[in-house]
Amino acid sequence: MLRYALKRLLSLILSLAVASLVIFLVVEVAPGDPASFMLGVNAQADTVAALRAELGLDQSKAARYLSWVAGMLGGDFGTSYTYRTPVAGMIADRLWVSLPLALFALTLSTLIAFPAGIYAAARRGKPGDMAVMGATQLGVAVPNFWFAMMLVLIFAINLRWFGAGGFPGWEAGIWAGLHALTLPAIALALPQAAILTRVMRSALLDILGEDFMRTARAKGLTRRQALWRHGVRNALIPVLTIIGLQFSFLLAGAIIIEQVFYLPGLGRLVFQAISARDLIVVESVVMLLVFAVITVNFLVDLAYALVDPRLRSRA
Repeated sequence: MLRYALKRLLSLILSLAVASLVIFLVVEVAPGDPASFMLGVNAQADTVAALRAELGLDQSKAARYLSWVAGMLGGDFGTSYTYRTPVAGMIADRLWVSLPLALFALTLSTLIAFPAGIYAAARRGKPGDMAVMGATQLGVAVPNFWFAMMLVLIFAINLRWFGAGGFPGWEAGIWAGLHALTLPAIALALPQAAILTRVMRSALLDILGEDFMRTARAKGLTRRQALWRHGVRNALIPVLTIIGLQFSFLLAGAIIIEQVFYLPGLGRLVFQAISARDLIVVESVVMLLVFAVITVNFLVDLAYALVDPRLRSRA
C-alpha cells in the first residue's frame, strides 16, 4: 500500500508542476495590460511604467513564474493588483464559503444518490426503477442556474423560509451559515445526485450479473443480502470516481450559483479578478483549484486500493 501511495504522490507532484506552468503561460498570453487597465486609457506612459515596476510586471516571464511558484511553496500568493491586499488572505476568506458549500452539496448528492441507485438496481424494470430513472433524466436535463432561481422564487420569495442570497459569515454561527448555504447546496446537489444515481445503478447491475454474486446466492443468501454484502462494495470503484469528479466540479465550477445567490466564494472571486485583469489572483485561485482537483484524484486512487486490493498488488 505504501509503494502504491508513493507512486501516486509522485504523479501528483509532477501534475502540479506541469499545471502551474500551463496556468501561468495561459494567463500571461491573455490580451491587455493590468497596469494600463487599472490606470485607464488616458494614463501617461511614465505612470504606467512606474506601476508596472511596482507590480513586478517589468520582469521577465521566467523570473515572474519562478517568483510566483517560490511564493506559493512558502504560502505567499503575492499581492492583488486591484485590492492591494495579500492574495492568500483573499483566497482564505472565499474558501471558507466555497469549501463548505461544495462539501454540503456533495453530502446531499451522496445521501440522495446511494439509496436511490440501490433501490433502482434492486427493482430493475419495475415501476420503482422507471420512476427513479425518469427523475434522474429530469435532474440531468434541468440547468442548475434555472433550478436555483426556482428555489429562490419558491422558498425565499414566496415561503420566506430562506434568504434570497448573501452570506452572513461563520461568525454569525454555524446554523446561520448552513442556513444561507442550503438553497445553493440543493441547487448544486440535485443535478449531481441524478448523475451519481445512474452510475450507482449501472455499476450494481453489472455486479449483480457476476459469477461471485450467483455463488453467494447459491450459498443461501437472499438477493437483498447478496446485494448489500457483496454488490455495493464491489460497485464502489466507478462511484468513487464520480464522487471525486463531482467534488472538484462543485468546488471549482460553482461560479454561476455563487452569482445567483451573491455568495462571496472562489468562483465569484475569479470572475471579478478576470474582469479587473488581476492576473496574480486569477493564477493563484486557478492553481489552488487545480491542486484541489489533483489531490482529490489522489485520494480517490487511494480509496480504490482500499476497496480493491488487486490494485495494491499491481503497484
